[in-house]
Amino acid sequence: MRPETTIPVVRRIPTNRDDAFAFAIEGHLSSADIENIYGLLEAAYEQHDKIDLLVRLDGYQGFDWNAAFKDSTFAMQSRSLKHIRRYAIVGAPAWISLSASLMKPFLSIEMKTYSAEEEAEAWKWIEAEEVKE
Repeated sequence: MRPETTIPVVRRIPTNRDDAFAFAIEGHLSSADIENIYGLLEAAYEQHDKIDLLVRLDGYQGFDWNAAFKDSTFAMQSRSLKHIRRYAIVGAPAWISLSASLMKPFLSIEMKTYSAEEEAEAWKWIEAEEVKE
């Protein structure tokens, strides 16, 4: 369990569009973190039929494999496929980039991976900008 003083693993990144969502993921994703992300996305789907999504992986250290294979996680992933138009993953480890490439032909969403240095291209691809707070 993480100490109370640590930065949250999932942080929402404000964007200039109501239907563009972005998250920074830092560290190791627990089951609760995964449910938090899907909960935020479910709220977005209530407002918008289709959204664009950017996920920035800063210091990503993996995820709870048990959470990835829970029935509730599969259901949330399934619902997400109906609502995501474009999905950009920035700073992904090689295995995530490879997995995304292998899954693309089977998904109805457009998905691209970018290196951390290519983040500006990812924002341009989803046609959104980060709003600095």
